[in-house]
Amino acid sequence: MAPSPTGFLHIGGVRTFLFNWLFARHYGGEFRLRIENTDTSREVAEAVDQIQDSLRWLGLDWDGPVTFQLDRLDDCRRVAEQLVADGKAYEDEGAIRFRMPDDGVTAWDDVVRGRVEFPNEKLEDVVLVRGDGRPTYNFASPLEDVWDEITHVIRAEDHISNTPKQINIIRAVGADIPVYAHVPNVNGEDGKKLSKRHGATGVDEFRKAGYLPDALVNFLALLGWAPDGETTIMSRDELIERFSLERVTPSPAQFDYAKLDWLNGMYIRALPEEEFAHALILWLGEQGYDWDAVLVRKAAPLVQEKLARLEEFPAYARFLFEDVHPDPADLDGGAPVLAVAREALAELEPFTAESIETALRDVLERLGLKPRQGFQPIRVAVTGSKVSPGLFESIELLGRETTLARLSAAVS
Repeated sequence: MAPSPTGFLHIGGVRTFLFNWLFARHYGGEFRLRIENTDTSREVAEAVDQIQDSLRWLGLDWDGPVTFQLDRLDDCRRVAEQLVADGKAYEDEGAIRFRMPDDGVTAWDDVVRGRVEFPNEKLEDVVLVRGDGRPTYNFASPLEDVWDEITHVIRAEDHISNTPKQINIIRAVGADIPVYAHVPNVNGEDGKKLSKRHGATGVDEFRKAGYLPDALVNFLALLGWAPDGETTIMSRDELIERFSLERVTPSPAQFDYAKLDWLNGMYIRALPEEEFAHALILWLGEQGYDWDAVLVRKAAPLVQEKLARLEEFPAYARFLFEDVHPDPADLDGGAPVLAVAREALAELEPFTAESIETALRDVLERLGLKPRQGFQPIRVAVTGSKVSPGLFESIELLGRETTLARLSAAVS
């Protein structure tokens, strides 16, 4: 996988990375990470770190050190000069161009697309080395494939036009042609290539939104590939075991954010309570929340069944960590029930969800109120919202002192 460090890692690039990773792990091969930095004018230094951080967060590892194309600049120039000496390339205004064949076709058997033939008359004599001595992508990349003994190149369909050029260059240096697999693009729901207008597209954005790495990997694996057309939830080990390029479709994959939310919610609910709490605490820390970890652990089980993404946690649980300011209109004339509820909870022992529920149901019975009529004003008073985790559990976590203070404030 060879991302260009011209910006942060796009989720479509990660899907291609994942297919390479699954293929290599399935066959016990080596998986290499190369940074294609031949175009130095566009390089973003921090993007190199971001690419690696994103992949580590997703749990996708690579074999050997990360390599950079410009590190092999001298080797590329040496090969280019040899091609000139052999009559396979020529100098042109300080640059070196490759002499492409004029007749016939350049063809290959693509694992995803079948037989692909490219008329040679349409191949321009590509620049191998620029006037300033830097190799171009279409020269450095195939040479690295040769030097790294790459057997399979799995990349996006955008590269199909580059492949015949690279095949001819590899033939010219007398090396074996790798197997090519051009995987489909990832589109938005409007059928156009995934971009910012469709929503989050960078790995950092998905991480910030609170998607779990395992859920995102599972989802991305199914963009353009399916083991049987039925199975949706698969562990990494199962993905590795079942992955094959033959099951990759050539038609574009559609990025369905609603399906990703559903899948992420399934993963959240499948986590053991401790692991879910740990994931929440890590996410909150990354997003700059300075909330008490002990209280987060206690609150986690109350919301685990409700969340599709970790970023939804603050909306449910903010009342436990920050002051609330209920909208008087939402209290719905509930001052009488709030006053009696405060009185009932003031001396309640023990102050547990179970005893709180019993006490508040008694209050509603005494006042002749239905649960919705009575509990809603109490919920709004203590949590600041009409939507919250379980009311009785929330009050227990909030504690007697804070609960009474909020009921008093709402009454007044």
